Amino acid sequence: MTHTITLLPGDGIGPEVTAAVVQVLEAAGLSATWESFEAGANAVAAHGTTLPEPLLASIRKTRCALKGPITTPIGEGFTSVNVGLRKALELYANLRPVWNLPNVKSRYEGVDLVIVRENTEDLYAGLEHTVIPGVVESLKIITDAASTRIARFAFEHARRQKRKRVTAVHKANIMKLSDGLFIECARRVAKDFPEVQYDERIVDAACMQLVMFPEKFDVLLLPNLYGDIVSDLCAGLVGGLGVVPAANLGADGVGVFEAVHGSAPDIAGKNIANPLALLLSGVLMLRHLDEDAAADRVMRGVTTVLAGATRTRDIGGTASTSEFADAICRAMEADGR
Repeated sequence: MTHTITLLPGDGIGPEVTAAVVQVLEAAGLSATWESFEAGANAVAAHGTTLPEPLLASIRKTRCALKGPITTPIGEGFTSVNVGLRKALELYANLRPVWNLPNVKSRYEGVDLVIVRENTEDLYAGLEHTVIPGVVESLKIITDAASTRIARFAFEHARRQKRKRVTAVHKANIMKLSDGLFIECARRVAKDFPEVQYDERIVDAACMQLVMFPEKFDVLLLPNLYGDIVSDLCAGLVGGLGVVPAANLGADGVGVFEAVHGSAPDIAGKNIANPLALLLSGVLMLRHLDEDAAADRVMRGVTTVLAGATRTRDIGGTASTSEFADAICRAMEADGR
């Protein structure tokens, strides 16, 4: 079948890696009509807003979007497009699988874990104000509804993927009410999944154990802020943000699939960026669309290419963005399955 998919090429290296990924996905057998929209600074220039309503309407209609990296100003300017999309579309679950790719150099082996991050509240609610000059207050929002929803998502994912354990990560020893509510909800949901083990880690201890024994973790369940930090930490275990995918998922089946690395404006237009993170996010998108054969085809192509010498600079090679994508397409064609 032909899918209609919303496409956000992004800025910086976004258009380059997005074009490469679209090429590979279509070569893998995806039949798609792409509805392309600008977001972020490019959209402000044209529409006066970072998230034009036609873009949001498209995602609500297609229920699926592929998003390249978009620059977020630091300390000033407009708020994160990522956060805006999550709020506008109620994309409450951020799914970040992390595993060792073949022949991608990292400090660890045997890493195969999943980050499940609550995506809509916590300090990311953005409720902050100046109390008096020199004093700023930010509100940490944790609700029973959102915590229960994300806990159920984590356990259902573990059950579906035949994973053995869910670990809730928190700081309830200090934030006894807010993080206490989060783990109270996780404990309650855990009772409905007796086949999945459940345990808890204080966030600082979890970070220490992740860099000592990452192979011992399976599914990690976290509130928004800890999830943001820990997911990047885990990406560092397997080679960095350039080799890990991400999905933002909503209760009504909407999914936005993105690379979580930055827009790297310093190398934009040079055709040297690694498209792998967005491509792996595209694989998550294919599975979301029930295009498992195409997803498997892409993964076999990636594995074949990584076994050879065609690599972008960040993973030990000299290939350009387009050369890397071309190599994956050739590998899929040779595979023939």
